[in-house]
Amino acid sequence: MRLGVLDIGSNTVHLLVADVRPGGRPLATTSERAIVRLMRFLTPDGAISEEGVRALVDAVAHARDLVAADPVDELLATATSAVRDATNGPAVIAQLESTLGHPLQVLDGETEARLTFLAARRWFGWASGRIQLFDIGGGSLELATGPDEVPEVAASVPLGAGRMTLRFLPDDPPGEVAVDTLRRHARGVLAPVATRFRELPRPDHVIGSSKAIRSLAQLAGYPRAGWSGTERMMLPRAALGSWIPRLARIPASSRQELPGITPDRTMQIVAGAVVLHTAMELMDVAELEVCPWALREGVLLRYIESLAWQSAAG
Repeated sequence: MRLGVLDIGSNTVHLLVADVRPGGRPLATTSERAIVRLMRFLTPDGAISEEGVRALVDAVAHARDLVAADPVDELLATATSAVRDATNGPAVIAQLESTLGHPLQVLDGETEARLTFLAARRWFGWASGRIQLFDIGGGSLELATGPDEVPEVAASVPLGAGRMTLRFLPDDPPGEVAVDTLRRHARGVLAPVATRFRELPRPDHVIGSSKAIRSLAQLAGYPRAGWSGTERMMLPRAALGSWIPRLARIPASSRQELPGITPDRTMQIVAGAVVLHTAMELMDVAELEVCPWALREGVLLRYIESLAWQSAAG
């Protein structure tokens, strides 16, 4: 069957369409995203402004039209951090459901972490042993760890790259004083979470997922030969840390000239780097490997799994 996943996130509205079957690997046929960067549309009271709602509605309407042109058997529509946390979130969700003609599942942060963890586990397989996941979005940072498909610990903290940019790094370039302020804040938020993770056995494999982490790996990481001729991207903490002072001194307009930094990430990449580096430091992680799959694939995989169980029960 053909499934669609519409992920209404803090940075983008992303439609993924894939052909799936129980027990099979999802084969993507369409991947279309609209950049909205919702954090710039938040009002002082935490609501999404009218302009931001219009941007969301336009992006969702475009995704609806794409699905109408190439029908799917099932559309799985989700909303995450920025919409979930907005003070006018319920009204915005109702408007988006009306535009889409389909209900939205609003994911809490822990569910985001669990679904992304599932995608990472399936991508790397059981041979990767105990895995630990970092995933940075625009509004939140998700973390999860464990030896199975369901993590032993899953957590979400409000340290997303967009949220932290607006709060701590509004100037362009932000400079090292602002970066240090953000780092102290991230340490304070992450300290109790890191304690929980450190109480568990050390992971065999540390994984990073999300566009921000892929960009940082292109900038500060290195490739390693993988299986069947594939290339794996590794991101060392030391190399990431060495880039942060330089990124903080470079204007956003110039960052897109750097490897891996796309125009839609130029403003947020400094905050993303600081948060990721701080999290890796607190959890004593020297290096991580980038996972191509993330939340959307996790949503697909969970749905495919439910189909398999229904088929077996039938």
